[in-house]
Amino acid sequence: MSHARVTARGAERWVRGHPWIYRSDVERHPAEPGLVQVQDPRGRFIGQGLLSPTSEIRLRLLERTDRPVDAAWWRARLETAASRRAGIDATACRLVHGEGDGLPSLVVDRYDRWIVAQLLSAGLETMRQPILDAIVSLFDPAGILLRHDVPARRREGLPTDIEQVLGAVPREIEVREGRIRYLAAPWDGQKTGAFLDQRPNRLLAGEVVRPGARALDCFTYHGSFALHLAARAASVVALDSSAEALQRAGTNAALNGFTNLELRETDVFEAVRAMARARERFDVIVLDPPAFAKSRATVPDAIRGYREINLRAMRCLAPGGTLLTASCSFHVRLPEFLAMLAEAAGDSGRRIRLARVLGQGEDHPEVLTIPETGYLKGALLEAE
Repeated sequence: MSHARVTARGAERWVRGHPWIYRSDVERHPAEPGLVQVQDPRGRFIGQGLLSPTSEIRLRLLERTDRPVDAAWWRARLETAASRRAGIDATACRLVHGEGDGLPSLVVDRYDRWIVAQLLSAGLETMRQPILDAIVSLFDPAGILLRHDVPARRREGLPTDIEQVLGAVPREIEVREGRIRYLAAPWDGQKTGAFLDQRPNRLLAGEVVRPGARALDCFTYHGSFALHLAARAASVVALDSSAEALQRAGTNAALNGFTNLELRETDVFEAVRAMARARERFDVIVLDPPAFAKSRATVPDAIRGYREINLRAMRCLAPGGTLLTASCSFHVRLPEFLAMLAEAAGDSGRRIRLARVLGQGEDHPEVLTIPETGYLKGALLEAE
């Protein structure tokens, strides 16, 4: 096996629990991507890593010992990751969450009988066949789709295509989440077909809404939160700017037999601002916007956007109402998010209680020493 040598600082990152070593901390490495033995500045073996020769993230730790990374290794690691998902009450979930499961740059999602995967680094791409073999052996899928249409692949010098590598993966797949059914879109939906990370928070929304309540779902996309609200609420208003997304939300509502869900194509900021001015009131409001901060430099603008939409939502809460609010912006960290909510609550003129801090589902594990594994944060708030 080829060797790569890293600086003391690079080696220290692995010792302290982060699997990435950046270009500036790699002293030498082979020219081709693949699995390499990694040495510290004294030539001592410190692990096996995936090498991406042109990437800013040059090495990703895969195995700390000299154990062969072969077909049996991949099967064992995928089996361990999948076993952590036992007991999830859904037919769609993430089976492998990259670095969170010790398998850097690998994503494997299950949608009923089909698998949608992503190999997000040049080093990992050289492991494609044993990974696919392990997936087939463990899960016996009806089909496998590789959703490689993501910027991370481009940064690795890899093609960004969508490739069906086994069977026939449908354009839409019906999945169940608790008692709610919805259609995932593995070929052209967000992420790998649906936002699987919010599953426990959607179930929570369905639990906190009281029978007969009036609910509002902002940035509804395919109606994922709205569907859980509609199972108990008297009425649900769901807002989104995308007509195409709302069309699928309507299909999902019909799939569950819901007739109490009103879909509105609109600018969500303007709509909630108008509702606040008109003194409209809702018993439950969900705010699940797209990422406002694409980089650290955009965080101040993102915070202002989050504060504005949360302030308007707080003013639309009925007495005793509940607000479930979230951010999927990695660069907005949890302390900043909670501080923003405190400012919005102060501006709202209402007494807002923090009932619970929320995060991503258990199938998206967050490792304390790898902040990149955790990006979703949220809060359940109650108005007195």
